[in-house]
Amino acid sequence: MIAYLDTNVAVWLSQGKTTSLSEEAKRMIRRADLLISPMVLLELEILYEIRRTKLPSRDIQTKIEHELGVRVCGLDFSSIVVTTAGEKWTRDPFDRVIVAHAKANGFAALVSADEPIRRHYPRTAW
Repeated sequence: MIAYLDTNVAVWLSQGKTTSLSEEAKRMIRRADLLISPMVLLELEILYEIRRTKLPSRDIQTKIEHELGVRVCGLDFSSIVVTTAGEKWTRDPFDRVIVAHAKANGFAALVSADEPIRRHYPRTAW
């Protein structure tokens, strides 16, 4: 089984803050092959630049890769962009692409605490 992590979940895992995660999310993280969209890396870098995270995206990526085996999804970006066209429920480009990555990869699971994502993507675990 494949599961994508949204940006907040990637940050929490890099900080070891699993208490913020639901039991369903923890179970998914233990059992699934974990991926992040490259868009998560871009959002992490922007969060670092505006001082909302303490580590740059590369450091967070390296940490969750080594500790949890999280990999960056390598799906063709043009197929992801085509899928984003159907995500009209948000104007947030990060959320659109993150959800589109999971959809384009066989409607894979997505671990997210984000309420709008959970409302609009039925395979969201939280």
